[in-house]
Amino acid sequence: MQTQALKTLVVDALEDLKGKDIVVLDVAHMTSVTDFMVIASGTSSRHVSAMADNVVEKAKHAGMQPLGVEGRQAQDWVLVDLGDVVAHVMTAEAREHYDLERLWGELPISTRDNAEGGQA
Repeated sequence: MQTQALKTLVVDALEDLKGKDIVVLDVAHMTSVTDFMVIASGTSSRHVSAMADNVVEKAKHAGMQPLGVEGRQAQDWVLVDLGDVVAHVMTAEAREHYDLERLWGELPISTRDNAEGGQA
């Protein structure tokens, strides 16, 4: 699956379950680990878990086996590693605490509106 299509799949899966404040960070020029990080907030640990499960299910349905899923026990931050795209699904409190947007702050940030475009 192409990276742009995978990024769109992840954003759509998060939106399907009403993910909040979804952003896409283009990290391709800063790390060899992944090309895009998609960050979304959930309203509760149950919501976070359901959104992460939806990302995994949609990826599998599209023929993409996740490389890993971390954080299911804690449920305040679940990471779904799809290779070129990594989804971080967090409670609002965890997102504020870890502040990934600031950590990767010099990067272009996009919302769903341009998640399908060439540069996120």
